[in-house]
Parts: sequence; structure tokens; C-alpha cells
Amino acid sequence: MFKRIFRHLTTTAAAGRRAFPPDGMKAIQKAISRGEKLHRAEIRLMVEASMDLGALLEGRTSRHRALALFSEYRIWDTEENTGILLYINLADHQVEIVADRGVNKLLDAAQWQQLCRTITSGFAVGRYDESVVEAIDSLNALLHPSLPAGSDNPNELSNRPMML
Repeated sequence: MFKRIFRHLTTTAAAGRRAFPPDGMKAIQKAISRGEKLHRAEIRLMVEASMDLGALLEGRTSRHRALALFSEYRIWDTEENTGILLYINLADHQVEIVADRGVNKLLDAAQWQQLCRTITSGFAVGRYDESVVEAIDSLNALLHPSLPAGSDNPNELSNRPMML
């Protein structure tokens, strides 16, 4: 537990900005926008360098944090229940995907896990934004057959990635 606390205390917002510079965030936003023209799901990316000490002492995990953000930012509140949160916690080296019920049933656990592995394996070699774009492109390809975009396909969630 002390190692985890130390990682969170020493992983700063500056580390997040280095891993995801403005050009990288724009590339991620474009990947989300490209996909949302092909399918009806709504993807939101949130990157967090670290959690606060209180959350760590309470034993909160990256999964807990992702679920809380999914609710707090109302990612579940889309017309077809197709919101997807892609949450990255840099200090924990964790990627969490929380998908609403309208889209979660479309992919099996192995497919969700492969998307996470695409990102974490990219992180291991310093390819932060590139691996996220690759995973989003893969997710877009997986969603298109089951949730193809129609003539009425409103953008219900911002495509702009968030740095928390």
C-alpha cells in the first residue's frame, strides 16, 4: 500500500501533460469523432495522473474511481444507453473501461480486455496517445456493425478528452 501511495504522491499533473501533450489529445479527440460518425455509441476519455490521499487511504481502486466518474459526468445519460468511459490512471498504470448497458452487451470480456492491453502495452514503450488512438480505432471498428450510425446521430457527450 505504501508503494501505491508513494506513486500517487509523486505522479503529478505535469506527468499527465507530458504523457498526453496537446497534439496527442487532439489526435484522440479526432479518433473519437471519427468513430462517432460510424456508430451510435458515445466515447469519453478521462486521464488522471493520480488520486488524492483520502481515496487511497480508503482503499479506492482505479475501478472505483472510473465508476464514480461515469456517474458524476453522466456518461450513462445517453438516449440509447451507449455511453463508454475510457479511464486512465497513470500512477496505478491502470486502464478501466465502463460501458453502459446498451453497449456493454455487444462486446465480450476478452474484447474489452484486449482494448485495455492495447493501451497498456503502448504505455510500456512510451506510446501514450498513439496507443489510445489505436484502441479507440479498434473500439470504433467493433461497435460499427452492431450500432451503425443512422441519419439522426446526435453527439451527446463531448469528444474532447479530459485531463483530471
